[in-house]
Amino acid sequence: MDHHNFKGKDIPHIKLNPKMKIEDLVEVYSRSGFNGRQLGEAAKLYAKMIQDDATICLTVSGAMTPVGFGGIFKTLIERGFIDWIITTGANVYHEDHFAWGLPIKQGHFDVDDMKLYDNEIVRIRDVYIKFYETLEAQDQVVQRTFKENFVDNPFTTAEFCNLMGKVSKESSKYPEKSFLTSAYDYDVPIYISTLKDSSLALNLAVHRLRGKKYNLDFVREILEQAAIVSNSKKSGIVELGGGVPKNAAQQTGPLLDQILRRNDGGQDYIIQITDARPDTGGLSGATLEEGKTWGKIKDSHQGMITVYADATIAFPILALYVISKQKSRKPKRLYKKLPKLYQKLSNDYFDMKEKFYDKKTRKKQKRR
Repeated sequence: MDHHNFKGKDIPHIKLNPKMKIEDLVEVYSRSGFNGRQLGEAAKLYAKMIQDDATICLTVSGAMTPVGFGGIFKTLIERGFIDWIITTGANVYHEDHFAWGLPIKQGHFDVDDMKLYDNEIVRIRDVYIKFYETLEAQDQVVQRTFKENFVDNPFTTAEFCNLMGKVSKESSKYPEKSFLTSAYDYDVPIYISTLKDSSLALNLAVHRLRGKKYNLDFVREILEQAAIVSNSKKSGIVELGGGVPKNAAQQTGPLLDQILRRNDGGQDYIIQITDARPDTGGLSGATLEEGKTWGKIKDSHQGMITVYADATIAFPILALYVISKQKSRKPKRLYKKLPKLYQKLSNDYFDMKEKFYDKKTRKKQKRR
């Protein structure tokens, strides 16, 4: 699209009134400029993903659940607006506190952390977590859950999180307060992009010292993720922050096309909410357009929006807009379909290899 002209929409003289709804606010954003405009357009793009029945992945870096955002993820799952998730282990670990009724409080960022340590308080910016009453109690839950499960058998983090959702659903005090239980109920796969970099993995250490082995089949899960994308009519991502979750979702394109020699990789849509700069060369700040050179997106000219903002500010607006504007979708229930999707990807790969070698053989025979 050529933007080198004076044909854009008029900038309105914005008026607000007490009766405005979230749809009206998003419209105000989208008709303004800077990151307000980006946020408004991102909300509309999310709505388009839903309307187009795209398979939608949510990626979550950092620690969003300690500030309560798991409740937003839960609502979006139950509406059918999130089909699969890639996140950090921290977001899964801390989300489970709510289900088990373990205390998390608002604190303050301007404090003496030596005193907090003496008071057995752990701090995430301005969020306080009790060392024993919360973390130690959560550790016991994780240790009990995986004392016998997955020992000496390969597993994926989707299976790992599905079991946590099942245990929370059946045994926790407040199962309705966890997106893990909703993911379990709606068969939404949750992948942890770096399991060992979290308290979840730390809690497996006590069992490993007793000779129990945990074999994460990380290659199978990247193939499952690619299979989800390759079997989707359209595919999109909503990215909160960057980091490994962002890349884990986007690398499905290079796996499908560069490694498996297909031609159906790359995302149709991506919304990125980030505060990372692109000029440092880090992936968190890498522009979505740059991803085209890797085959991570289908088109660098459309279907992508980056909002440079704090996700704790921007994401609730984005989520409330689609909850208010879009009808619930039938859940895709991808978790139960993963074995079939994986097998189809495998069959396609070997069928393609056979055709390639048959073609090569016929060419050789012709030369003779």
